[in-house]
Parts: sequence; C-alpha cells; structure tokens
Amino acid sequence: MLSMKKLLMTTLTAILFNCVVGVFLAPLLGTSALACAIGCNVVSFGVSAGFAPTGALRDGVLTEIWTGEMIKRLRAGLDGSWLADVPDNSAVVENDVIHLVDVGVDPDVLINNTTYPIDLQNLTDSDKAISLDKFQTKVTPLTDDELHAISYDKMSRVQESHRNAIADAEFTKAAHALCPNSNTSTTPVLVTTGEDDGTGRLKLTIKDVLKLKRALDKAKVPLDGRRLVLCPDHINDLLELDQRFANQFYQYETGKITNMYGFEIYQFVNTPYYSAGVKVAVGTTPDTTDRQASFAYYVPRVFKATGSLKMYYRDAQTNPQYQRNEINFRHYFICMPKKEDANVAIYSGTKA
Repeated sequence: MLSMKKLLMTTLTAILFNCVVGVFLAPLLGTSALACAIGCNVVSFGVSAGFAPTGALRDGVLTEIWTGEMIKRLRAGLDGSWLADVPDNSAVVENDVIHLVDVGVDPDVLINNTTYPIDLQNLTDSDKAISLDKFQTKVTPLTDDELHAISYDKMSRVQESHRNAIADAEFTKAAHALCPNSNTSTTPVLVTTGEDDGTGRLKLTIKDVLKLKRALDKAKVPLDGRRLVLCPDHINDLLELDQRFANQFYQYETGKITNMYGFEIYQFVNTPYYSAGVKVAVGTTPDTTDRQASFAYYVPRVFKATGSLKMYYRDAQTNPQYQRNEINFRHYFICMPKKEDANVAIYSGTKA
C-alpha cells in the first residue's frame, strides 16, 4: 500500500511539473498553455522507462525544455546590472563566431580648401572574426540512491547552481575584458593616491575619480554613456570621504545608484587585479601584493553576444556501473570593447 501511494505521488508530481514547464514554454512556442502542457507530458512519458521513484527524475528531464529555460534565464541575468544597455550582437552570431567590421580611420577634413581636384583618400574596412568564449560547468552526479528518498526537485536546484556558476564566470570574464592590459596613451591605467587604509593600500579619492574623467575627456569620449564600475574597496573609500556620495549612493526611491561626474556608477565584486600596472590573467588567484581595480568604459564602444547553450545529460539507466545521472552545461558568450580606445582602469596604490 505504501509503495502504491508513493508511486501515485511520484506520478502526480511528474505530471504537475511537466504542466508547469509547459505553461512557461508556451509563449516561446507561440501555442496555448494547455496544448504545451499536454505535449510536455506526452514527450516525457514517451521517453521515460517507468514510474519508479528513481525514474521520476527522467520524467522531468526534457533536455530541450531545460536548455530553453536555461537560455532564457541566462539572457535575463546578462541584461541586468552593469552590462545593462550594452549593445547586444547575439543576432549576428554564427557557429559561435561573431564578425565585426573595423572601419579604420575617419577621412581628413579640409577647411576653406581652394585646391582642386580634391585628393582621394581610401577608407579601408576589414573583417574581424571573434570566437565567443566557451564556458563549461563540471559534471554534477546525481545517484539513484540520493534521489530515492528526497522530497524536493533536486534537478531544479542543480540547474540553478549551474546557471549561477556560468553567469558569475561570464560577468568576471566581461569585467576582465573591459579593463586595459596596461597603461598606454589610449587605454590609461591609473593608480589611487589616497591615504593608507592601514594595510598599505592607498584609498580611492574624489580626485582619482576626476582623473578617470579627465582621461576619457582627453580621449574625446562623449559624456553620455560613460559607466564606472567600482570594486568594493573603492566604493567604501568614497563612502568614507564624500558625505554627498554616501547620501546619494543608493536612492531608496528608485533603487538606483547615483551618478557622479557624468558616470553611471555600478559596483562589482569580481573586478580584475593588477600587478605592477599589468592586468592579472583571468582566473588567476591574486598575490597579496596585487591590487583590485575599478574601471570605466563608454557603453556604445563595447558589445556583448550570446551563442549556443547545450545541456549534457546522462541517465542513470545508461550508467549501470555507477547508477547515477550526470549533468552539465556549455554556453558561449563574449563581452569586450569594439576597439581599445575608450576604456580606463584604476587600481589601488601601495604605500611606499
């Protein structure tokens, strides 16, 4: 009797889950919620091997549906925070490669010219093929023993963990790409000049923020569209120094961070580190002498693009040696400057 009750609960849970998935998927497919819910259950029960508790997971693992939901949530996450309004070129991605056009230089301008014919000047465009970065999660095993007695949807929790891990990695890589590698005339890398915070790190000051503005002014970057992404240390430095910034940093009425000297201000915890003025490679554990940076960029001068996402799933029934389900994801994404001439970084200096 107990096994029959458990069987009935498992079956009803699987049906309900597929109905919910169908309701959410219906707008994407352009069909009614009822038809999509019925379709999900037909497909699910068609590919499942039975109704045992260990098979209940298979009833809900419709790979195409999980992948579609993953893509939708990843894109929603990438449209927020400090990447909001960054030009999205996903529509022109082919085979996880995007082609940009390098327009080269602008034509020379003649003022009060009296010499004819006017000289010719060719403007050479060049194709720039960029492969999207590949992000893969490690495989998560879900044993039949583990799934036998649980009372919650473990697959949803696993999917959420993989989605969050991929999004974190993509944001970190994007921040790294938007920071200059080292100090040049077109991509300045500045150093903070404030007082020692007690650990040998020099704090960020208002004058340092003005240096960032001056660097973009000198590069003739338009005022509208400048964005400043501060690391936590630099946010806290400004909160200590500037009461006006502290009062307006978070606007309770709108939930938005205030603007400052023409910058849209954002905070991000995983900004890159610099070592002696050179950007530390992404994914590298920083040394104690490395300093975290903040960075500024001109929104129309950068782009992001999302490529394919694939869910890899192995059912426990095809894995007799370990009797476990296995799952991971692969996603292609990139965010980077179109040209290295409108981005600037500043990292914390070190007390001499």
